[in-house]
Amino acid sequence: MPINLQKGQKVDLTKTNPGLSRLLIGLGWDTNKYDGGYDFDLDTAAFLLGDSGKVTRPEDFVFYGNLKHPSDAVIHQGDNLTGEGDGDDEQILVDLAKVPADISKIDFTVTIYDYDVRRQNFGQVSNAYIRVVDAVSNQELIRYDLGEDFSIETAVVVGELYRHGGEWKFNAIGSGFQGGLAALCGNFGIEVA
Repeated sequence: MPINLQKGQKVDLTKTNPGLSRLLIGLGWDTNKYDGGYDFDLDTAAFLLGDSGKVTRPEDFVFYGNLKHPSDAVIHQGDNLTGEGDGDDEQILVDLAKVPADISKIDFTVTIYDYDVRRQNFGQVSNAYIRVVDAVSNQELIRYDLGEDFSIETAVVVGELYRHGGEWKFNAIGSGFQGGLAALCGNFGIEVA
């Protein structure tokens, strides 16, 4: 049975699961009744961060335009353009053993594509969650349901994996931003044209 987290809670991953290395990070959501004429295209991304809390090179940003980190530590499983159906809407694979030594955190985010043109925000999204699964045994280890705390935000840092004392932990963040993907990129040190 997975550990259900609340916003701000942290939990050990590798200490309580010896030998754990390969993870599947599943993110899912539903949209509320909406008749704006557009599908909701939510996009997940992973930011591989150094001790500064910023990316140190452009390829440390894994998203629909860069599906695989050069180390093979983080691999995005592809862009879901509508979020239709049950279960995870997008997934990211993480191999902790391959994460470069200069990476101390991996932040997982969800943004709304073309939010300004489509007039969409997270107030129109429900049942959003992130889950951490042992990719070898397929056992769900952690689940964090975001709840309905967002209204005008167009980007959310959902959770993060981070190193602590030689082990990996997970932090349920749930922090919203306005300004979509560009705002997140700025926050993590990526210049957007």
